[in-house]
Amino acid sequence: MNVASDPAREAATSQSLERGLAILSTFTATKPLMGVSEVAREVGLSRSSAHRYIATLTKLGYLEQDRPSRRYRLGPRVFDLGFSAINSMEIRQIAAPDLQALSDSTGHTVNMAFLDGADIVYIERCRSASQGQREIDLNLHVGSRLPAYCTSMGKVLLAGLSDDELEARVARIDFALRGPNTITAREALLDELDLVRERGLAVNNEELAYGLRSIAVPVRGAGGEVVAAINLAVHRSLVSMEDLVVRLAPVLQATARGISMRVGFRPDT
Repeated sequence: MNVASDPAREAATSQSLERGLAILSTFTATKPLMGVSEVAREVGLSRSSAHRYIATLTKLGYLEQDRPSRRYRLGPRVFDLGFSAINSMEIRQIAAPDLQALSDSTGHTVNMAFLDGADIVYIERCRSASQGQREIDLNLHVGSRLPAYCTSMGKVLLAGLSDDELEARVARIDFALRGPNTITAREALLDELDLVRERGLAVNNEELAYGLRSIAVPVRGAGGEVVAAINLAVHRSLVSMEDLVVRLAPVLQATARGISMRVGFRPDT
């Protein structure tokens, strides 16, 4: 993200704030640690300017230095901001009791996520202590990000996009083999998303990780748009794919309908 000087923009915005946020945005899941020179190249600043911004952000707690490598990572203040935003989301507050009840009644982990670019972001997670659960937890928590293309919730959220928006998101995907059955081709993913639209749900059979199966359905807003997705995640030793769809899909869909109606969705009667 280049933040080169623009006089018209500077008149209406804070250039320092813009540059500070641009620097924070350069740190991603694939680039968790970066040096001053790397950051400077990413944001289009001189090394000395980048160093001043980084020093300020570090002092404020938004960045922290990894002592062995002398490179930088996001600091705890950034995560505090993220969790505050997630915790303030009305849909999470509305959904939380229903998601916990679903986890309690099924004995499986229940998650909720929204789409951000080509990733999903977890906004709620009700973990189960079922046998085999630890093997598929993947250290996920509220705020975790995963690629949308290889997750059941991601496929639901991608399937809910308009054709133009879907094309734009898919173009940003860096396909890679994550589990034994990961979809790694653009056309195969688009075919899968057509099936998701037709069925109203998405399944994942070890596409993200070995042993992990899940089923996901959409949560809709007042206008009928897909605003989030919820899923049930299970270990393959506990539930067959047929059982996942036949037995667990109805209770998951009922939960999603209840949440959707509480956020204003009114299905046609």
